[in-house]
Amino acid sequence: MALFLAPMEMAGAVMGVIIQKLLPNWFFLSLAGVILGFTSYKTFTKFLSSYKIDKENREKRRLADAAITQEERFDDHVTTDEEEHTLDQESPVQEEGMEVDTTAEIPIAKEGEEEGHGEGGEEEDVVEDEEKLKRRRLLLEEDSRQYPVEKLLYLLILWIGLAFIIFLKGGKGVDSIIGITCKSPWYAVLIACQFLWTFGFAAIFGRQLVKKHQDKVSCDYPFHKNDVLWDASKLRFYSTFTFVAGIVAGLIGIGGGMVLGPLMLILGVHPRVSSATTATMIVLTSSSVAIMFVTSGLVPWEYAVFFFCACFLGAYIGKKYIDNYVKKTGMASILIGILAAIIGLATVGCFVIVLLNLSKANWCLDGFKPFCTDKGDDDDDEEGCGVERMMSAFQKYVVNDPLSVM
Repeated sequence: MALFLAPMEMAGAVMGVIIQKLLPNWFFLSLAGVILGFTSYKTFTKFLSSYKIDKENREKRRLADAAITQEERFDDHVTTDEEEHTLDQESPVQEEGMEVDTTAEIPIAKEGEEEGHGEGGEEEDVVEDEEKLKRRRLLLEEDSRQYPVEKLLYLLILWIGLAFIIFLKGGKGVDSIIGITCKSPWYAVLIACQFLWTFGFAAIFGRQLVKKHQDKVSCDYPFHKNDVLWDASKLRFYSTFTFVAGIVAGLIGIGGGMVLGPLMLILGVHPRVSSATTATMIVLTSSSVAIMFVTSGLVPWEYAVFFFCACFLGAYIGKKYIDNYVKKTGMASILIGILAAIIGLATVGCFVIVLLNLSKANWCLDGFKPFCTDKGDDDDDEEGCGVERMMSAFQKYVVNDPLSVM
């Protein structure tokens, strides 16, 4: 799944960074706050329903364990009574002998055509069942691997290829390694290459997902109730929303898990599968977004080290303690609740930052930024406040000199 979703999210991140360079800060932060707020609400409702189900299942397991324990005690008691009874008296079969009903009919296989009927068909069914069993076993072994080396290698190739194109392109923060600028026609070609590279990966592995699902169906694979049954419609649906999640990641500099993780939970993917998949994708997407932000000159270095340490510590605590708690209790809904809380805090943070920045700027809503800004250019001084520019133009041309508009 990650081999298909990761390149789509990375492509969305490329688009998000491009949009972020154009939009004013107050606009994209407000947009991100709205998206994250809606996502937090949907995730919290999913947490409530999942927590209720986990609590019921936990109570059922408790009652089942209690019943099994009581039954084992009863069986031990009955076995002890039978052993004592056997020692006290002899078996009635030994005393009275065993009566055998000699009149009972013994079923005898009919001779002739019925004896050999369907023999060839049965052999073919046995061979076919053995082939299905062998294919099913191979698929189960493949899915049960925790660290599939070849898949990790493909993800590494995807990341290296995208990073190489980013450094070829360069930007305001980092010079291109081949010396081009955003005014060069090759700059647009390299942007297109980023999309071709990521979309190509997604198309290849999306096709493999559908083919593998068809193989599983043909060999009666034991699907879990939360498994995604891949077909063309599922590919289009997941690719669209993953691309949107990547755009959000590029806009506000996150890994995309805040959008994609809740989406997968809402669609019925198991929480632990969703957590593992988004964790793998976040490594790729967040590192790619970080490189794009560095090359675009959008990184506030004074915060980078602090947030790196905070994220590293949070990941360590979450993996060591929270994951162990989920394994011990089976309450996977806890992961959904934590995710909903984090997204809710991020939503509040977005709107707080917007209000603080607008307050510092005397509530000036600046306009769109120029797309092409080379390293060393200052595009903030000459733009000024968008509202002030509009009011100044209105005062000059409409109020003071209305005839000039005619």
